[in-house]
Amino acid sequence: MKKINLIAIILLIIGGFNWGLVGVLNFNLVDFLFAKMWLDKVIYFLVGVSAVYAAFSWKKLFK
Repeated sequence: MKKINLIAIILLIIGGFNWGLVGVLNFNLVDFLFAKMWLDKVIYFLVGVSAVYAAFSWKKLFK
């Protein structure tokens, strides 16, 4: 597996876990850990880029 595929999957898992916490407990872990910092925006951006990457290469990711 390419490193970029592994990174994309890890970021998607982190994003999914965070959204699961928001949906079930109304708790945003990323905001809790990185509130009032620029780093939370970077994490959200990277998760979004990973989602776009996975959407266009999903067949490769799951071989």
